[in-house]
Amino acid sequence: MADLLRLLLRVAEKAANVARVCRQEAPLFQLLVQEKTGDDKNKKFVQDFKTLADVVIQEMIRHDVGVKFPEMADFINGEESNKFENGLGESVTVTVCATEEDTAALLASDPASIKADTDGLTVPLSPSELGIWIDPIDATSQYIEGREEVLEEGRLFPSGLHCALVLIGVYLRSTGEPVMGVINQPFNYKDPASGGWKGKHFWGVSCGSINVCSETRPKAGPAGGLSAVLSSSEKPLVKEALTSLCGPDKLMFASGAGYKILCVIQGLADVYVLSEGSTFKWDSCAPHALLRALGGGVVDLHKCLQSSSGAEAELTYHQPRTECKGADRWANHGGLVAYRDCSQISRIIAPLKGKL
Repeated sequence: MADLLRLLLRVAEKAANVARVCRQEAPLFQLLVQEKTGDDKNKKFVQDFKTLADVVIQEMIRHDVGVKFPEMADFINGEESNKFENGLGESVTVTVCATEEDTAALLASDPASIKADTDGLTVPLSPSELGIWIDPIDATSQYIEGREEVLEEGRLFPSGLHCALVLIGVYLRSTGEPVMGVINQPFNYKDPASGGWKGKHFWGVSCGSINVCSETRPKAGPAGGLSAVLSSSEKPLVKEALTSLCGPDKLMFASGAGYKILCVIQGLADVYVLSEGSTFKWDSCAPHALLRALGGGVVDLHKCLQSSSGAEAELTYHQPRTECKGADRWANHGGLVAYRDCSQISRIIAPLKGKL
């Protein structure tokens, strides 16, 4: 498992490099954007897009992990189709080939070693027991728009390039339990010397009694206080209920499902609440594993509303909804609540009962 974690950290940084390079030439970048249609489209959005960077990143990760761990090759799945049509109507199917000569130099390059304290990490799992979910660039709309914000320590920002994340989540095939997650934030800060963007990575492992994370468990906020992050398009009744609970100053809004869960991981918000089934397994698997390593989790909101306990509502990642088509087969249909402390679930659910 330590070998797998080190590999995922490396390929996530390689992916971040692809994301940064693809954004460097604005006129060219506009040709590398395709609107999704049909079953691939997220029904939440009037328009839903993918970029060539999304497709290249996903196929690169699939290739690199499959080469090192061939027993996982058939269980590496992601958000995007590997067929891409650019703004000129030209179509290409993206694959990463077996040799460096057959792939672009960018994809063949290996990033500098990523520092992670994985020494001595021993988890009794075999790659043959595991599957992977990839979201090559979460918050693609923010990535395409490309608005640059300067992140401030300890502050949540509602939108901008920093919301675009590379997410790689690992789950148990037998139970769907998330056991490992890697998050790379390609646009974390600008290097004052070069003027180029630099990234930041986060990781976590949660398996039985083993819970290790790159982040420390955030300190508890003031007694009685609770903060929540939502999508700006969240239902008015949910906004009203949580405003009454948290207070208007503690209700925040941000783009990207992955980034909102990362805000919970970092302690910038106590919970993330989403009432609709507009996120997918690839959005939540990686950050879910980090939250579990910190003692938190991600639960199905609608199951929680129907139950007195959130224990059986934890999201899993191994089974599709067979009655659905396309991307909807892997949607988190009941909405979700991401939390750091299980005591927060009941406080969030109470004002929403009977309203959804």
